[in-house]
Amino acid sequence: MKKNVYVGMSGGVDSSVAAALLKEQGYAVTGVYMKNWTKDIPGFPCPWKDDYQDAKRVAVQLGIDLRVYDFETEYKQKVVDYMIREYEAGRTPNPDIMCNQEIKFKLFLNTAMEDGADLIATGHYARTSNGRLLTAKNTDKDQTYFLYRVSAKALEKTLFPIGEYNSKQEVRDLAKKLKLATAEKHDSQGICFVGKVGIKDFLQQYVSTDPGVVMDTSGKIIGQHGGAIFYTIGQRHGLNIGGGLPYYVVGKNMKKNEVYVTTDLDDKNLWRQTIELTDLHWINNQPDPDKTYMVRTRYRAPLVKCATSIAGGDIILKLKDQVRAITPGQSAVVYDGDRVLGGGICI
Repeated sequence: MKKNVYVGMSGGVDSSVAAALLKEQGYAVTGVYMKNWTKDIPGFPCPWKDDYQDAKRVAVQLGIDLRVYDFETEYKQKVVDYMIREYEAGRTPNPDIMCNQEIKFKLFLNTAMEDGADLIATGHYARTSNGRLLTAKNTDKDQTYFLYRVSAKALEKTLFPIGEYNSKQEVRDLAKKLKLATAEKHDSQGICFVGKVGIKDFLQQYVSTDPGVVMDTSGKIIGQHGGAIFYTIGQRHGLNIGGGLPYYVVGKNMKKNEVYVTTDLDDKNLWRQTIELTDLHWINNQPDPDKTYMVRTRYRAPLVKCATSIAGGDIILKLKDQVRAITPGQSAVVYDGDRVLGGGICI
């Protein structure tokens, strides 16, 4: 008997190819469009209707059913409100990671199972084996950084059909060969759920900010800003400080509404060799303190060797090399070869 696979179809080429591959492999495939966000931002209409229509076109081409799961209420509570709270606290969260944890591999999984699915699938560049998360063969597009908070139980019920492909071009070529409607569609940019809108434009709809001062590390006021909430460690662009060498954000004080910058790329506030992680999530088991692992501190950042040690409920990563712009609120993900152990939130 064919297994029922419910595929999250976003209207993009990756999830379209994922659905096509699963049908080719003999699964009974049902497409699901997750309606997570429909609100327009001034000047940036939400692209959800276009994405839904693209998913529908591909479903028709493949001869599969396309269902719509309305997760907008839960998405606002679990992802958007979380993101806003983190920014208000002066941290820099990653909404894609929270979306995977709470929506795609929890709410979507549970809803699909109740709806008759045996398995779910998405168009992520990743691989899974027996409840373990493995990096994609395409290391340039590997998305396991965003998936480290998914549970082993969810991974046992998940397929990543394009994780075995060596390049995005191979996926696009297959989409063209199959004449899928999304074959030439560009990858989405900006915030994961609002399309092309930038984070500052989005946050301005939900938070009120006051102007404040930009100071260099000697305490000299060298500029003004529109709200410390909009700045993140290591940021170079958008500071509006003219002349001379570029400035980099090295810190901020949310209570005083001050942003601190430097022109010195060697400034000690820009570099760290020790990272403390909180809000930990280990997919199968936590790291062995006697082993050396690799850690990624941002999506597509180079992997760096690290040792681990437990400190109360948190974990300390001691890096072989210094890393620039470790940002509170962002995630650091620990790897053992091609296997993702898990990770946590940088303090």
